[in-house]
Amino acid sequence: MAGSGVAHLRPETERVLAVEDLVVQFPAKGGHTVHAVSGISFDLLDGETLGILGESGCGKSSAGRAVMQLPPPTSGSVRLGDEELTGVTAQTVRERRARMQMIFQDPVSSLNPRRKVKDLVAEGPRIWGREVTREQIEVVLRAVGLDPAVVWERRPHELSGGQCQRLCIARALMLDPQVLICDEPVSSLDVSVQAQILNLLEDTKKRYGLSMVFIAHDLAVVKNISDRIMIMYLGKVCEVVPAGDLAERALHPYTRLLLESVPEATASETAIGGAQRAGGELPSPLNPPSGCRFRPRCPLATEECATVEPQLRQVGEGHFLACHNSGPGASAAA
Repeated sequence: MAGSGVAHLRPETERVLAVEDLVVQFPAKGGHTVHAVSGISFDLLDGETLGILGESGCGKSSAGRAVMQLPPPTSGSVRLGDEELTGVTAQTVRERRARMQMIFQDPVSSLNPRRKVKDLVAEGPRIWGREVTREQIEVVLRAVGLDPAVVWERRPHELSGGQCQRLCIARALMLDPQVLICDEPVSSLDVSVQAQILNLLEDTKKRYGLSMVFIAHDLAVVKNISDRIMIMYLGKVCEVVPAGDLAERALHPYTRLLLESVPEATASETAIGGAQRAGGELPSPLNPPSGCRFRPRCPLATEECATVEPQLRQVGEGHFLACHNSGPGASAAA
């Protein structure tokens, strides 16, 4: 079954970004195919932050890049406002996605090492033929906590990791985007710097009126910065839940596994990579399991789970679940 359902999508008139039945596949050696993302759907409202959570290999970064058409998805629809980004010419994609910007995991690698800060920040508008003044650059640098007098002539290797990430945020803001897609923006930074960047992103979202997709594998980070959280597993959506209700209302066995894998003493600093050890190995995206993809690791799995893919269904206010055997209306006892 191609899709994971669209039950959780809101009315079209309210959506800034709408992604439907997104599929991302990559060729692999031996004529195999990597099924990175398998028919997921999600949307984003004005001023909202959607957190996409899952362990490494679940397809969350592939989904984020596909939204930006980097590269274009294998199939599916991505709409920014009322404009379609898939199935159009390369020039049209360039023009339309200027309203979206992406913050990458490794800030140093995403910056041209030969260019100075002043040129990196102005690069985007200049590509589109816009005049950029020194005052405009300085305003944005100050907005992200960088002193123009100190960093103006510096190159990326002369900055710390946190300063480089601030620079990436400043560069993104210069194009006045509607949507900011953050792909693990703090995972490569020291813990002491992570909180500063997260606070900066939150302040920036409010100041510039942005909507944000925040991709991460750190449960505490996603919970603190998001309005809603979408949990992914092996290219599929397991659950969508309001961020404030995650710990109390999470129903999917995988989501519960993620919550239980965070040691209480260090919950604010611990990523969820331990979930893989706690519940067995993640199956290969080259040959994903039939039915529910989590069933080889699921304590609630039944024969139905092997043959029928669970679809998202509403189980509470703003809460959607893809599981046969948990939550209201489950087809079997948990």
